[in-house]
Amino acid sequence: MAGSRRPPPPPIGGRNCDDPRIDYKDVDHLRRYVSAHGQILSRKRTGYCTQCQKQLKQAIKRARHLALMPFVG
Repeated sequence: MAGSRRPPPPPIGGRNCDDPRIDYKDVDHLRRYVSAHGQILSRKRTGYCTQCQKQLKQAIKRARHLALMPFVG
């Protein structure tokens, strides 16, 4: 059963690049893109382009640094 891999999960919100409201103060919006273990989800899961994913990563790191979000879930 070496070839029976599970297909990747679909993106959370489809194409998210049309909605560039990535702000570190919007914690409820940012929590959608963090796993239960506190990891930032990949581009494949979030649906963001490279530039928007970098903005998302920076916003989550800023929110964590300012203690708006936990480092670990």
